[in-house]
Amino acid sequence: MSFSFRAAIIAATTLTLAAGIGATAPGVAAEADKTPVQAINEAATEQVPTMAESLAALEADDAEAITAEMADTSEPASHATLAAAVAAQDAVAADAELNCLAIGVYYESKGEPLEGQLAVAEVILNRAKSGRFPASVCGVLTQRGQFSFVRGGRLPQPPASARAWKTALAVAQVARDDAWDSRVSNALFFHARYVSPGWRRARVGSVGNHIFYR
Repeated sequence: MSFSFRAAIIAATTLTLAAGIGATAPGVAAEADKTPVQAINEAATEQVPTMAESLAALEADDAEAITAEMADTSEPASHATLAAAVAAQDAVAADAELNCLAIGVYYESKGEPLEGQLAVAEVILNRAKSGRFPASVCGVLTQRGQFSFVRGGRLPQPPASARAWKTALAVAQVARDDAWDSRVSNALFFHARYVSPGWRRARVGSVGNHIFYR
């Protein structure tokens, strides 16, 4: 329906309502001596918006609807590559869980390609969600006998200025926010290629120098 046709309908409806209200409102007897044409003209002048006003109101409503639609940012931003997703992360202080996740990425895979680092982060997160391991990232890493870099149940803290640490933090953010998936995103276990633990587990795939299992 065009704006002009809608505006005409609104104007006509408003005029009808205004006339009905006027007929039942106090003081109508005082207006009885006026001619019908005069009363209608005065009512129209006082209560009915002009065509320009009606069009302006309609355009304002449409503009608000368009603005609201454009402001809808419920869909997460996408990235063309994993490297772009990593580069887009904010360099902010990590909370305890994110810090633990980044520590795991740093000590287990800092020399790996980005996908390899992401895959390690996904293993840690998958364990925390699985119900088969501790329910927190920090708990997963400090579980006895699981990660060789952990000594006495304590996590070492990487040097804050190290470039590899900043990368690990960004990769941890990507993994936690599920902003990108590796080829082995459902893995729960991994080991370096140079060892053969003889696991009887379903192999998911390999990334960099690690082999991943379900």
